[in-house]
Amino acid sequence: MAPIDLRSDTLTRPTPAMRRAMAEADVGDDVYGEDPTVQALEARTAALLGKEAALFVPSGTMGNQLAIRCQTDPGDAILLHEAAHIALFERGGYALLSGVSLEPLAGAGGVFGADAVRAKARPAALEAYGIYPPARLLALENTHNAGGGTVWPMAELEAVAAAGREAGMALHLDGARLWNAAVALGVAPAAIAAPFDTVSVCFSKGLGAPVGSALAGSAALITRARRFRGLFGGAMRQGGGIAAGALFALQEHRERLAVDHQRARALARGLARHDVFRIDPERVATNIVVADVEGIDAAALVAAAATAGLHFLAMGAARLRFVTHLDLADDAIEEALAIIESILPTLARRAG
Repeated sequence: MAPIDLRSDTLTRPTPAMRRAMAEADVGDDVYGEDPTVQALEARTAALLGKEAALFVPSGTMGNQLAIRCQTDPGDAILLHEAAHIALFERGGYALLSGVSLEPLAGAGGVFGADAVRAKARPAALEAYGIYPPARLLALENTHNAGGGTVWPMAELEAVAAAGREAGMALHLDGARLWNAAVALGVAPAAIAAPFDTVSVCFSKGLGAPVGSALAGSAALITRARRFRGLFGGAMRQGGGIAAGALFALQEHRERLAVDHQRARALARGLARHDVFRIDPERVATNIVVADVEGIDAAALVAAAATAGLHFLAMGAARLRFVTHLDLADDAIEEALAIIESILPTLARRAG
């Protein structure tokens, strides 16, 4: 039996139909603006997000970093959640590439309130002293990765965005899994993207494309981002081959994200049957399951499961992460739970 891999939805492989689309893609030189498949992907992405334009980029990290570079000046500050992807997983790129600092905000599951934004926004009177970094950009993440795939409720998202706008900040949405949020909420992607100046989205996570993300916004911002994409080393030539995989994923795989969400909840319900796991299945909103463990070391559980053919991640000594995705067979969750149940007694005896 092939291993069951629940480490991330980035591990998916192109489907046969996606491979055909990539092999048959019409291509040109995108640096000259002549790749028709890249252009089709950018146009489709912009339309889905309700923005004037979009830019195909190699990764979600580059999309976020371009948004920062285009909307801040060196010495500015970004307001964002303390466990945001930009803060934790982008190698400090905000400091190196844009010369900005972070103003972290707390909030359960990656969600914070409008009052937190107002408390951190710098009034003009304070900025006038010249000793505080001006807060120029407010960045949200939806769904929130480290928070366990949390979906921002629309009312809270709009209220927080309005608070940022009132404080004079530009607004960016790290929407790497925005497609999951839209399916979970039952709304159009454009509704989630509407309050923001820029939105980054990923094609190589839940949608299953092998490579690629996009940054969407106004035509002027995307023109500026195109320049910095080249400066950061992200310009591509015959990008249509990989853009075709992303375009196929965008067209064919969005609706089926609901299946991943159902499987994640089934996994959470199965884990909750065991006393060693601390998890509320009702809080699992999308395809990421985060569970705390008691009485067993998380790394030991991960290692034992891997030996038995099941892969997932430890997030510290007492926390686990599982991610469902389109590469899973219909019985994968049942098999994963059976493996976990088979190894728990041995680990519990060792811990005892």
